[in-house]
Amino acid sequence: MAAVVLDKVGKIYPGNVEVIKDFSMAIEAGEFVVIVGPSGCGKSTLLRMVAGLEAITSGDIHIAENRVNDYEPAQRDIAMVFQNYALYPHMKVYDNMAYGLKIQKFPKEEIKERVHNAAKILELSHLLERRPRELSGGQRQRVAMGRAIVREPKVFLFDEPLSNLDAKLRVQMRLEIQRLHQRLRTTSLYVTHDQVEAMTLAQRMVVMNKGVAEQIGTPDEVFNTPASTFVASFIGSPPMNLIPVQINENKEILTDAGQVLQFEPHLIPDALKNQSVIMGIRPEHIGLHQTGMEVDIEMVEVLGSEQLIHARLGDYPVVVRCSTEETARYPLELDEVIQIGLNQGQPLHWFNKETQRRIEFE
Repeated sequence: MAAVVLDKVGKIYPGNVEVIKDFSMAIEAGEFVVIVGPSGCGKSTLLRMVAGLEAITSGDIHIAENRVNDYEPAQRDIAMVFQNYALYPHMKVYDNMAYGLKIQKFPKEEIKERVHNAAKILELSHLLERRPRELSGGQRQRVAMGRAIVREPKVFLFDEPLSNLDAKLRVQMRLEIQRLHQRLRTTSLYVTHDQVEAMTLAQRMVVMNKGVAEQIGTPDEVFNTPASTFVASFIGSPPMNLIPVQINENKEILTDAGQVLQFEPHLIPDALKNQSVIMGIRPEHIGLHQTGMEVDIEMVEVLGSEQLIHARLGDYPVVVRCSTEETARYPLELDEVIQIGLNQGQPLHWFNKETQRRIEFE
């Protein structure tokens, strides 16, 4: 195990295109950190910089207290699992897993021991004599992970390793990766655009946006106290409802269209009096036919045990996530106007209109 420290790391491509901006983070030895964000946010570039596949423009990267800026990838003692499995099609599973160790001239007996140990961990022992074309997608990805495990590296790097798998296999492989980390406790950095992967795998997560870390924290911290409107709208399925409002001296909340929202005064901090802000509400924290705000129903999505109700508050979309039991008690019609409100004990979130950052209160 080894700690990884990124200190004000930056990356600028020719043409003054800045893709990573002063990124700093300390990853503890044995920690599993997930970098999540939309396509083009810089997450894979950041991972490749740690791996040594991309040169950094500024800052420093330390692995196990060694400054590795000028180290070649092979000198960094890392192992990487890619989105495509990158297996040698003409080699059997055993040889694919052993190849890196053979190149490094490890003794045959040690290679055999390491491969069989990794195969046992990943339940690949019965597949060692097969070739990649004889394996399923999930099995091929396990072989790619096994090839990384036999190296016994200081750090594992995962670059969207589950993107090519179907939904069922992705769930299975997430469990495999969780079990693998619990067993090996190797420092791991995992990149994905899938927030479900991020929330389920991460001990800590980094939400990236345009080369900047919008928020670094545990999944609970990121979900319950998003640091910006970007994080609030990216993490959560469906994402948080964000509504620009004005709050007057009496703590009344008014929309841009002048509609008054009926929320309890104790939910509104005194510091927001006479302020224009963005109000956030999680879809699952909203209840039907409660005092709060009047919306027009546009569509209802049935998702088995729950439903997503798509509505509109003036010019702003609002999504309500509720159980089918609740909608069974109160059948809904399209274009119907209903009252929705905040479920008891649930919070409202507040963001600055100009900076889009979360407003913190003492």
